[in-house]
Amino acid sequence: MLLELSEEHREHLGFLPKVDHAVVAEFCRIAVEFLRKGANPKVYEGAARVLNVSSNTVQHGVEGLTYLLTESSKLMISELDFQDSVLVLGFSEDLNKLLLQLYLDNRKEIRTILSELAPVLPSYHNLEWRLDVQLASRCLRQQIKPAMTIKLHLSRDGEHSSQVLQTDPPTLLHLIQQLEQALGEMKTNHCRRIVRNIK
Repeated sequence: MLLELSEEHREHLGFLPKVDHAVVAEFCRIAVEFLRKGANPKVYEGAARVLNVSSNTVQHGVEGLTYLLTESSKLMISELDFQDSVLVLGFSEDLNKLLLQLYLDNRKEIRTILSELAPVLPSYHNLEWRLDVQLASRCLRQQIKPAMTIKLHLSRDGEHSSQVLQTDPPTLLHLIQQLEQALGEMKTNHCRRIVRNIK
């Protein structure tokens, strides 16, 4: 699976061939730090002074490298696919080898950081439902106004919570169709490959 880089990311990474390989390795270290602790403008300014470029150039270079490493780590792309993805950038062979080595050295750590950053979402526990139908009111003697009340029980880290939702049948049918479509998407080969790579 090849990594697709937008024109903007290619532009950000275009700064890397202009600097020494030691600087690229330092940018990689800064990119991993960026993932751990967030952006640090002082680091960008210090690197910009040493390289005699603007801090925006350094920031964009680090962000481009961060994107390259995180997307590659997320998808767990192979060495060959990583080389093919970077080959499109038109870098020298030495720089491509350096980027590959940086990717291989930091892949596990980046995946660990990304898994820690992922939000813990509540999961389904139980569902209760009730159908209410209003047949008449003071104003209208004959009317049919159905409403579906759903109590959704969720669990997160062993704690249970519940949400009460109310909707009309057409909206509920639309919701069911969307969920069935999403389940159908999960059965496609593309989604199965992604799920395998995430694990």
